[in-house]
Order: sequence, then structure tokens, then C-alpha cells
Amino acid sequence: MTTDAAAQGRADLAVWEASKPVNFFTADANLQSVLRRILGDAAYVRTEANLTRFGGQVATALDQWAREEDLIGNHPRLDRYDGIGRRTEQVAFHPNHERAGALIWASDMLALQAEPGHIVEQMALFYLLSHNGEGGHCCSIACTAGLIRALQTVGSESLKARFLAPLVGSNFDTMQHGAQFLTEIQGGSDVGANALRAADQGDGTFRLTGEKWFCSNVNADQFLVMGRPEGASSGTRGLAVFVVPRLLDDGSTNGFFIRRLKDKLGTRTLASVELDFDGAVAYPLGPLDQGFKTTVELVLNTSRLLNAVSCAGVMRRAAIEAASYAAHRTAFGQVIGAYPLVQEAVADCVSEYTAATASGFALAALLDLMETGRASEDQQAVYRVLVNLNKYATSVRGSHVVHRAIEVLGGNGAIESFSVLPRLYRDMVVLESWEGTHNVLCLQVQRDMQRYGLHKPFLRWMGERLDSVTAPALAQERAVVASAVERGADLLARITALSRTAQQAHARRLADILTDCAQAALLLEEAQWELDRGLATAKPQIIAHFVNAHLRPGYDPLDDPGYLDRIRFVSEAALRDADPV
Repeated sequence: MTTDAAAQGRADLAVWEASKPVNFFTADANLQSVLRRILGDAAYVRTEANLTRFGGQVATALDQWAREEDLIGNHPRLDRYDGIGRRTEQVAFHPNHERAGALIWASDMLALQAEPGHIVEQMALFYLLSHNGEGGHCCSIACTAGLIRALQTVGSESLKARFLAPLVGSNFDTMQHGAQFLTEIQGGSDVGANALRAADQGDGTFRLTGEKWFCSNVNADQFLVMGRPEGASSGTRGLAVFVVPRLLDDGSTNGFFIRRLKDKLGTRTLASVELDFDGAVAYPLGPLDQGFKTTVELVLNTSRLLNAVSCAGVMRRAAIEAASYAAHRTAFGQVIGAYPLVQEAVADCVSEYTAATASGFALAALLDLMETGRASEDQQAVYRVLVNLNKYATSVRGSHVVHRAIEVLGGNGAIESFSVLPRLYRDMVVLESWEGTHNVLCLQVQRDMQRYGLHKPFLRWMGERLDSVTAPALAQERAVVASAVERGADLLARITALSRTAQQAHARRLADILTDCAQAALLLEEAQWELDRGLATAKPQIIAHFVNAHLRPGYDPLDDPGYLDRIRFVSEAALRDADPV
């Protein structure tokens, strides 16, 4: 028999469920402010209706469909043949997969790439979509976006004419989407060990033979595949990149065979497979000797930006879950949001997703400048450094934030049917490794700085951000960040003087301080803009919490008389944001 207390507890949880936003865009004042500052008022107004419509769809229909698709028994399954035995090498999905795809593509998320200058809006849509984790589609969008960029940049006119237009459609029933098959079992992140053979046919096509170890979105219509032409050198210099159509002109599958589905911890509604190529027809994308460069700069860097923006969206959703729960869950005679330890957890979530949003959209703005030919050499260098730092940091912090949110929910936080958080946590584990492991990214940044001097424009860029900050309310944090930038430069100099082995041992320490400085500088720049506009903003307090946690030397909350007021203020701001709009 249900007691009165149990009935009240269940009623409180029902109120919590009803309290969550029904539109992830209109409930996100920070995102609105970031977009308005970057785009300008006129462009923001032009994009607002689409973002509002999609934000509502993500919080309602897409949220429900993603939950159902991730239930045990509803995950993708291998379906290699059709009803009469013809080989199709397909993966069968739950019906919600197609329903979700239709709404996502109708948002114009990929159609925006047809012309340069719309990356910020595209990232805003992707950020909103990621409130539901990978959701079965985020990976295919990232893969397709990278293939679009590669075709636009280095594809021949004939290749563009054949493959580009279907990738930038908004009709899910007629569009094509892309996949990228790079990894092989013997190398993993060491793509220089790749051995997939590419035989030149002398007619502008190659035939691919060999294995690929980690192939996501295998139902895609176009595969971007890295292979080694016969006679090419070893290592990354001998790698070329190809576009491989799924089907040949006669409608048959193009020389590939699925071995098995990967049984992944996270992103389970997106199928990943192991795959064999056996004479697949392939078209070289760009010069043969530039395959690695094309893949990293155009494909992987695109995915790394999307991956980081996805982490920001996941963090934002985790903060919503934790803040709204804290406002409605009662324990020991009061709502748990009144307890300092809960306020601290929520404040941690808020500061990290706000920082990740700042760095993700700063990168999107830089990419828009680059694609429209308006970026300086310094800005291009900053993008090259920050896109790697940001992917590393946001994925590490994303897992931490979701874990903190689960902590707020207590035992309920571990229950898959209770909230989205367990699925987000599982997805974050995969987001940490996709498109470059932590070590690979940190070492790449270190090499780029030492080999090409990219730290110089990066340090100048951070200084420019800080120079724009003049508000007295931001002065203390600005001074701490400026000092931290100097420490980062000193650390780089110290590491550079070490042996190569010792340099590698400290690459993550360098990446940590540089990313923290960049995110803090961007947050300060955002806060200055909001204060200049006379907006009611919690960002100065959010920045203080972030800077104290990451950059203020020797900071001890016990010695900070404002600590309790600050975490209460930041957590209450999150609670206000969590109200349904």
C-alpha cells in the first residue's frame, strides 16, 4: 500500500518532470546572448525562428524518441540481405531513427553548409541536438559535415558535381549522408600504420582492398576512406583519401562487407562496425600525396569542432537535469537545492558548460571567417591550436559534469529509466575518444607550437580578448587570467627545453592551462559585452567560480568569504534557467 509520504515523493518527482524546459533554445539565455554577440542583432533575428522551432523539437519529440530508441531491444541490428537474398550490407534501426532524422535534416543543419558563412548557426543547431546525447544522428552529421568541407575545398569539379549536392539537402528521404572510415586495427590513432591498399585503375578511379576497424554510420551513401596507393611511401605521407559511393551504378553494393557491429558502451543507437573492402571503386579526393593533410585539416578538425560543441550541449542538459531536480527534491526537511554541497555541484556544471559554449562558438566564428576569406593568418593559427585544445578539454570536462549531475540525483542518477543522465554519461565516454584521443590532441598542439610557432599568435589572441575587458566587476578575474597566460607561456618555454620524452610527459599539463586561459578570456569578453548592454547576467559570478577552480594559484574556498554566496547565486541562476519556457 502506498503511504502518504510515498505519494508526496512521487508527486514531487512528477512536478520535477513537468518543470523541465519544453524548448532548449528559449530556455538558454546564455546561448542567446552568445549568438547575438557573434552574429549581430540582424543576423540573430533571421536565425531565431529556426532555432526556436528546433529547440522545441529537441526538448519534446526528439527527446522522447531518443529515449525509446535506446531501450534494450531497440538498438541497431545487422541486416546484410534483403528479403530475396540480395546483399545490402545495411544496419536496421528502430522506426524512431527515421522520424528523428526527418526533423533534424529539416532544420537545414547540413543545408547551411551549401554556402560559406553559416557555421555559427549550424553549431547552434548541433548544440541543441546534443542535449539528447549522440541520439543516433550526431555522428552522421559530423561525418557528413567533414565530407562536405573536403569536397568543397579540394574536390575536383567532376567530384563535386557527382557527390556534393545530395549532402547539403534538407529532405531526409532524398538526402545523402557521409561516413569516415579511417581507423585500422593495427594502428588506431597511429594512422601512419594504415595498410588499406588502393590500386590505380588508370581511369581516374582506384580499387580499395583491406580492413577498417571502426566504421560508424555505415548506412551512409558516401564513405570517406583513407588508403595507401600502391608504391606509396610508408607513414602518413603515403596516405591518400578517397570518396567511396555505397552503391555502384547498377545499384549493387560497392565491394564492402560488414563483419560485425561494435558492442559499444555509449552512443548505442548509432551503429559502428568492422568492415572489409574487396575491390571497392573509389575516387581520389584532392592530391594523392595530401591525403593526411586533407583528412586532418578539413575532416577531423570539422569533427573535432562538432564533437566539442556536442559536449557543451551534453553539459548544458546535465545542468538542467541537476538544477531542476535540486529545486524539487526534498531531503531532511528542505529542497536539496538549498544545501551548499548541491549548490556547489550545480555551480560546477554551470561554469563548465558556459566555458565550453564560449570556446565552441568562438571556434565556429573563426571558421566562418576562414571560409569567407576574412580570417587573418593569426586567426587561422588560433583555430588550428584551439580546435584541438577545445576538443580535448570539453570531452574531459563533459564526463566530469555529467558525473556531478548524477551525484545530485543520488541513487536515482544511476537509473536509466529515471533520467537522461546515464545515457549522457555513456555517450561522453565515446565522445572522449572520437576524433582524436586526449594524448594525440595534446601532443599535436605541442608539436604545432614548437614546429610552427603557433603559440605566438595564440598568446596574442588571448591578450586581445583580455584587452577588451574594462569593467570594474571583471578586474580581479581579468588580472588572474592575464597572469595565468604568462604562466602558460613560461610552462611552454620550460617544456621546450626538455628532452623529447620529457616534453611528451607534460603535454597535458600545458594543454590544461592553455585551454583554461582561452576559455576564461572568452568568458570575460562575453561578460564585458553583456555588461556594456546593461543585461542582467550571472556571468561575472560564473567566471569567478571558473577562474578560482582552474587558474587562481593556491585558491582555497575556505579563505573566500564570498564562496557560499557565489555558489548559491550561480546555482539559483541555473534553477531559473531550468524553468520551462
